[in-house]
Amino acid sequence: MECEEFRVDMREMTPEEGLRAVETAQLIFRINHTMPFTPEYDGLVKELFGDRIGEGSRITAPFNLIASDNLRIGKNVYIGGNMLGMCKGGVEIEDDVMIAANVSLISNNHDLYDRQVLTCRPVRICKGAWIGAGAHIMPGVRVGRYAVVGAGSVVTKDVGDCQVVVGSPARAIKELDQSRFE
Repeated sequence: MECEEFRVDMREMTPEEGLRAVETAQLIFRINHTMPFTPEYDGLVKELFGDRIGEGSRITAPFNLIASDNLRIGKNVYIGGNMLGMCKGGVEIEDDVMIAANVSLISNNHDLYDRQVLTCRPVRICKGAWIGAGAHIMPGVRVGRYAVVGAGSVVTKDVGDCQVVVGSPARAIKELDQSRFE
């Protein structure tokens, strides 16, 4: 996915943006300290995501999100515990995705010379993908439909539809039969 990088200078954050970041951090803290599978937990998740989380989706505490307003979660998505989402560049998770525990979805990084500037490129996890435990999806990466990212992989380049990738950096080791998903 060729996506254009954009830059954000954190020194230019408005007071309103700073207040929103604090409120979001506090809401995430509350979610992470609330009994899961309760109406209270579900209500707090709804408060955080609003209409940016699809029906039948579940995000498991604890998790940490930066710029959570830039995270979109489709229908019937499962996200295991300890997910880290650095979402300033945008993170889209399509329908029917499974994300195991300890996964990082990273859409922003810091400029090598001016660390107050974020370099941002969106991350997209396509329909039916499966991200294994401890994987890291880096800025600008698209994980294709029904693709599998092996546990512990560091994904720095796009993953094709139905590809299985493993390693650091991740490399393709197998192609799945797409007809078995239709």
